[in-house]
Amino acid sequence: MTKRSVSRRLVTCFASPRLSFNVLCLVVTIFVLVQIWSFHITNNSLLPSLFTYLNQQNETAYLVEKLRESVTFLPLKDLRYANKPLVGHTWFMSSLYDNQTKGEVQYQEFPSDSSKGKLLCLKGVDDHDGSWNYYALAWPQALPVNATLLEGLTFVSYNHYDYGNMWHGLSAMVPFIAWSLRNKCEKPQRWVLYHWGELRFKMGNWLSKIITASYDQNTEFLRFVDEDKPVCFEKAVVMRHNEGGMSRERRMEVFDLIRCKARRYCNISLSETSEPRIGMTLLMRTGARSFKNESAVINVFNRECKSVEGCEMKVSYSDNLTFCEQVELMRMTDVLVSPHGAQLTNLVLMDRNSSVMEFLPKGWVKLAGVGQLVYQWGANWSGMKHEGTWHDPVGEICQFPDTDRRCMSVYKNGKIGYNETYFGEWARSVLGKIRVREMKDVVERNHGHGTLDGCQC
Repeated sequence: MTKRSVSRRLVTCFASPRLSFNVLCLVVTIFVLVQIWSFHITNNSLLPSLFTYLNQQNETAYLVEKLRESVTFLPLKDLRYANKPLVGHTWFMSSLYDNQTKGEVQYQEFPSDSSKGKLLCLKGVDDHDGSWNYYALAWPQALPVNATLLEGLTFVSYNHYDYGNMWHGLSAMVPFIAWSLRNKCEKPQRWVLYHWGELRFKMGNWLSKIITASYDQNTEFLRFVDEDKPVCFEKAVVMRHNEGGMSRERRMEVFDLIRCKARRYCNISLSETSEPRIGMTLLMRTGARSFKNESAVINVFNRECKSVEGCEMKVSYSDNLTFCEQVELMRMTDVLVSPHGAQLTNLVLMDRNSSVMEFLPKGWVKLAGVGQLVYQWGANWSGMKHEGTWHDPVGEICQFPDTDRRCMSVYKNGKIGYNETYFGEWARSVLGKIRVREMKDVVERNHGHGTLDGCQC
């Protein structure tokens, strides 16, 4: 048999369908045997790895559950510090410290490096005793049992006074606006208000309008509905020292923004005039700390205003004006004449370098303490000129010596008299300084400085 014939027979053999099938079965069998052999080799390491993974998952879930259960809620008002509630880190959230850069507001932010990434959680519905409301910090992955997570930014305000009084309320809001200015004008989705750790659910109308104007949105106040269900916040900023720590420059920056946003909210712009003007406003009160003889006081200041070229005087009562009417009135005011009281908070809505003249009843200079200085501070912080105060030497008679603290209850809401000679000389002096000091500013304001554009946020 030749080589050629053998080759031909082999080709014919392998071409047989039956033989091809047998070869295929052999190959498959060998492959399966190899895989079984390989599985036996690796079996000793694969199964333990699988069991280890499952055990780790169970252990992680167990630890997360333990973290949830270990979140500790502390009273918002720590009664251990009742004798010094505003000192240091305060009796409100007393276990935590504020962040502060020199000249900036004191605040707490959650989550942050200082909170080690933890979120702020609040619990409680009490509006009479802050020691029955609570706070805690928790990891985002292990929030307290039954907790609700609220998305977005939440502002948490502590005010040692109240949110109804214009000045006290504004003092609590200023640091939040300052924080927003430093953080790309970020706006809150909601507010939580506390007074001594007690929940509050509204602000006075004037303050509410200021906040609405400043953030270009209506203000939402959070209400807790279940004392046993915590609420945690995706991001929260807490203020508890009002403007404490802020430099004068920072305060002026904030009040510039408030002034600008209020005017834009009210669509108020000063029309150009051919001649500069000086606006004098007597902002009156009724009841406590009002003038005994309003007409006599009005006549004195009207006489002095008329003697100065371009001076125009208005007499108004803040409780008869809407918010935007107050904004417009202050926009036109260069000299504000008013008794000590919340209505003087409107001074922050005047242009920088405007002047303030303040009047107080008998007894305040000795007994009222630093509280009588708040509008001097406010004028300084917002770029105004506080031209001094007049304390009435005549008033109600107290049965105790004038230095006795018990007399303050007699003097606190007393009415204010007048001294025609002193008031006239004082008005002439202030108006004279306005002519010298502020004429350039008045001219610039009357020629385009009062536009609605240019607010920082």
